[in-house]
Amino acid sequence: MPEFAEWESFYVIVGAAAGALIGLQFVVLTLIAENPPPRAAEAGASFVTPTIVHFSAVLLLSAGLRAPWQAMTSAAAFWGVVGLCGSAYSVIVARRMRAQGAYQPDAEDWVYFGFLPVAAYAMLPLSALAASSHAHEAAFGVAAAVLLLLFIGIRNAWDGIAYHVFVNVLKGRADRR
Repeated sequence: MPEFAEWESFYVIVGAAAGALIGLQFVVLTLIAENPPPRAAEAGASFVTPTIVHFSAVLLLSAGLRAPWQAMTSAAAFWGVVGLCGSAYSVIVARRMRAQGAYQPDAEDWVYFGFLPVAAYAMLPLSALAASSHAHEAAFGVAAAVLLLLFIGIRNAWDGIAYHVFVNVLKGRADRR
């Protein structure tokens, strides 16, 4: 599809980054499993799983936009469905964040685990609606959503690791003294 021919390098780079970051998340979680924080399973569905889902969405969108679609409408339908599913999932995550008791989310958590993912995923169906009349602009909308999801995932992964190291591990060391 010629509308996305110019985007090949972008999606190769972004998709490869998402795939690598998924792998790193598994390594980090394996290391954290040796010293799990209290009530880790309860918080995981709210603060760990969404990061993997966002990285996976980036990988899926990157691969899907390199597929040999016959028409822009098919590609737009694909990314629109991904966006609707991601928006619904983000609302579920926000509900889980409110219900869990292992960690009290602050305003920054609500922005990066709630608001920004919904915004990124909402860009996808909006871009899909615009694709038939504004294909060039729709392509930029999808790219913006993909990058936003990648950066949300990076930030959230770092935040989770930093929290574990600086709060749980250091607290455990202080408790042993």
